Amino acid sequence: MEYRQGFEAFKFTVCHRVKDLGDLGFIIETLESNQIRKLFEKKWYPEALYLLAMLDYLSRENDLPLCYEYDDIRCAKLRDPLYPSGILILCALSRSDKPKKDSYRDTIPEFKRFNIIENEIRDVL
Repeated sequence: MEYRQGFEAFKFTVCHRVKDLGDLGFIIETLESNQIRKLFEKKWYPEALYLLAMLDYLSRENDLPLCYEYDDIRCAKLRDPLYPSGILILCALSRSDKPKKDSYRDTIPEFKRFNIIENEIRDVL
């Protein structure tokens, strides 16, 4: 059985790859590896959709066209919003859904399309 890291660790790794490679380097590596399709075929939907959202976001930020090879996957969406663990902790500590509502409102559109709540991909240590 293949090891599957937690989703937060996956996001952390992806954001660091963007930082290390730069936008264009990350886009090229992602397209050449076909990792989005591989993850989707394994039914690792959160990871596949996060990676596709990142690809689409970086493409928009750099005025690049979307890769049409993933148009079939762009129709997919997670059933429930997937919030960052930090937001869920804030909700628990404050006993309020306000952090969730604020985070949902401010989500990057390419991520929101897949029901993934992501507000910041560049602020990594």
